[in-house]
Amino acid sequence: MNENFWKDKYPAGIASEIDADLYPNIQAVLAESCEKYADKPAFTNLGKTITYADVYRLSGDFAAWLQHKTDLQPGDRIAIQLPNVLQYPVVVFGAIRAGLVVVNTNPLYTAREMEHQFTDSGAKAIVCLANMAHLLEKVLPSTEIKTVILTEVGDFLPPVKRFVVNSVVKYIKKMVPAFHIPQAYWLNDVLKQGNKKIARNIDAESQSIAVLQYTGGTTGVAKGAMLTHRNLIANMLQARTMMASELEEGRETVVAPLPLYHIYAFTFHCMAMMMTGNHNLLITNPRDLPSMLKDMAKWKFSGFVGLNTLFVALCNNKEFRKLDFSALKMTISGGMALQIATAQRWKQITGVQICEGYGMTETSPIATVNPVQNIQLGTIGIPVGSTLCKVIDEAGNELPLGEAGELCVKGPQVMKGYWSNEEATREALDEQGWLRTGDIAIIQEDGYLRIVDRKKDMILVSGFNVYPNEIEGVLVTMPEVLQCAAIGLPDEKSGEVIKVFIVLREGQSLTKEQVIKHMRENLTGYKVARQVEFRNELPTTNVGKVLRRELRDSELKKIANAKQSY
Repeated sequence: MNENFWKDKYPAGIASEIDADLYPNIQAVLAESCEKYADKPAFTNLGKTITYADVYRLSGDFAAWLQHKTDLQPGDRIAIQLPNVLQYPVVVFGAIRAGLVVVNTNPLYTAREMEHQFTDSGAKAIVCLANMAHLLEKVLPSTEIKTVILTEVGDFLPPVKRFVVNSVVKYIKKMVPAFHIPQAYWLNDVLKQGNKKIARNIDAESQSIAVLQYTGGTTGVAKGAMLTHRNLIANMLQARTMMASELEEGRETVVAPLPLYHIYAFTFHCMAMMMTGNHNLLITNPRDLPSMLKDMAKWKFSGFVGLNTLFVALCNNKEFRKLDFSALKMTISGGMALQIATAQRWKQITGVQICEGYGMTETSPIATVNPVQNIQLGTIGIPVGSTLCKVIDEAGNELPLGEAGELCVKGPQVMKGYWSNEEATREALDEQGWLRTGDIAIIQEDGYLRIVDRKKDMILVSGFNVYPNEIEGVLVTMPEVLQCAAIGLPDEKSGEVIKVFIVLREGQSLTKEQVIKHMRENLTGYKVARQVEFRNELPTTNVGKVLRRELRDSELKKIANAKQSY
């Protein structure tokens, strides 16, 4: 696509150029913002607010401890396995200030998933919520992790409230299984010790890795996308340009219900909002709608970042419909396709249109977005600043406007490559820096893009990528299973649900309950199938590869026929 195509059509606004080299590294952005917005609220969670000055002081304490009390060196990886709590931004920024590479880790991971990510990344340290410490204990001997730092949900709260919250979580809700990691440090103690030391300023190079963000990519094998300081700074600047017409820097409160360990929320709330000096209202558990709505009711929030599943749940909640939306200026959707009916209902209730965008872990993540002043429902908008998009056919030839092909993205936010995986990097990135997304798209005459088909086999459950290869790899460890396949089927709440098909070995038997139990023991909850079907055989190619698409098409026909009959 001609470099001037979007500039000519949209000379001002989100398509305008950004300077990805404006800052040398994330440390420089953080230092500038924390000085400029020192007294402004940065993050609020469970009723406690910390300012930008607090973030800088506490992250400095953490960085100083890492530098003076451990043998960790710049470039070493540190896993961070936390939900949306105040500790999260403090340890992320502290680790980056110490020159470490952050490995974001889902707190819902099973021991098997944790072990893969920690061993693949070569993590040498971890900050983990006590709720997951029993799983960490199991995998530690198989990893290179030597420094373990633990924290509890309420550790940053005032003493009395901290005691109450942690006691409820541990003893009443019984959410902290017993564990034994005698060498572990506790975060509050770490920060006290770090406060007595001075953090050394690490001037990371712009092309050095800041974050290893794990993703299934296009194959389903979990890989670490290497996101550099420059990648993330570029996406911060692109997001700031996107928000410029609606949000005032240092004056906004944005609700953050999506997990910060996911690249979508990580870049928006920890990076872009930090650059603009705005306030993030962290929601620890968005599934607990009553608690979430209580928190929201306390603030005149002006922004909301979510995805289709959450919008549906909120619109169906009568307490949500009672909230004061008079200050709301912007709602942003990503992570999964936004349904038009959902967008229409959200606007009817809140008075604000949802602005949908598109991105991938490999693009840090924002690649395209709808201009807030000119939203086209059903599209993913136009490329953000300094970003090009094109669609290609199977031979790699660029297609004209209006024709469907694989979407490719090029820009300063595109990852450096996959960690220790040159083959996968070559498959995803060409020599000119174009990233093949695997999604099928159309570029309209007006420059807006539409996604018309998905990656071949990927399943999208509430904004999370789920890959059949991983599910099937877990299922075949059951001795009764001869052959299996996993597909995604449409679902109003979560976008898609997982269905698995299983062929049993001769003379063997299994129940649906046994299959699901095995999956729950080895996979994060959102990867567990809701539907299980046993078959005598599965459709395959002439070399024996299961035809997942054929299975899915057959199921979709059944659903369509059932609707017609109804």
